[in-house]
Amino acid sequence: MRLLLIEDDPLLGQGIMLALQARNYRVDWQQTGSAGLQVMQHDSAGVVILDLNLPDMDGLEVLQQARQQGIATPVLILTARDAIEERITGLDKGADDYLVKPFDLDELEARIRALHRRASGRDQEYIEHGDLTINTAAREVKFQNHSMTLGRREYDLLLSLLNAKGRVLTRRQIEEEIYEDDPESNALEVHIHALRKKFGKSLIRTVRGVGYMVEN
Repeated sequence: MRLLLIEDDPLLGQGIMLALQARNYRVDWQQTGSAGLQVMQHDSAGVVILDLNLPDMDGLEVLQQARQQGIATPVLILTARDAIEERITGLDKGADDYLVKPFDLDELEARIRALHRRASGRDQEYIEHGDLTINTAAREVKFQNHSMTLGRREYDLLLSLLNAKGRVLTRRQIEEEIYEDDPESNALEVHIHALRKKFGKSLIRTVRGVGYMVEN
């Protein structure tokens, strides 16, 4: 998963970035609110980690502008401001979670995972599409009432496409979602082919020059 970190403290920012990279996240680190907002406007991230005390603009202003522009990416505020009023304000302005410094890295990662699950619809226990049913809690896939065996990458790819049903996902979005490291050049095509072989060619549509999608 790709993360956007907006944090001006060089030591803390580098520490968070390296720690999350060691856990197989891709981290884009920006040190000003304006730079972070620009990335949010033009690139995709699974979760944004946002500091409030930024040098050029308050983090709450970054958040407010992002929401006003229709950017729905989950935002986790990470700040030393620990007053209840500050937390309420942050949540009211569109934050999805709020973690106070100092923090535990395991808790930060758990909150990132939870935000990403909610944003992608993975809190649903069952996902249905035609003759296809997924029990996400058990990672069980059935097609035409028959249990199907999928590899981990195949399952993650199928779930990602179904959660984005009706929308085109670019190759970059898919790869950042399901591969921890840079995949081999044809890995995505191999997994797409495997899913089509198991569930029919019409399940996944190729949008040439853009990416892949599952129709509504």
